Amino acid sequence: MTADQLSRTFAALADPTRRAILARLSAGEATVNELAEPFPMSLPAVSRHLKVLEQAGLITRGRTRQWRPCRLEAKPLEGVADWVAAYRRFWDDGFGRLEEHLRELQGKPDA
Repeated sequence: MTADQLSRTFAALADPTRRAILARLSAGEATVNELAEPFPMSLPAVSRHLKVLEQAGLITRGRTRQWRPCRLEAKPLEGVADWVAAYRRFWDDGFGRLEEHLRELQGKPDA
């Protein structure tokens, strides 16, 4: 995954409405009207969110007659997971050091 793709993905994920849309799409395809239903915003506003998600490669839109379903595309999320995994070692090491320090503190008599 390129840095530009990762930036587009993170930018798309930065908005709670877009994350909610992705959560809904994780359950299956949905139309714009179905995706807009829970949000107190206009259809054009929801369409703008969908455009950002589509440009980041997180969704695709199909066409079946009059029905235009949106689908979740997981590939960019795999790139985010890979990027985060590189830092997991750092977090795990830090938590391990903290755990050791707490054990040392608990083992010492109170002063």
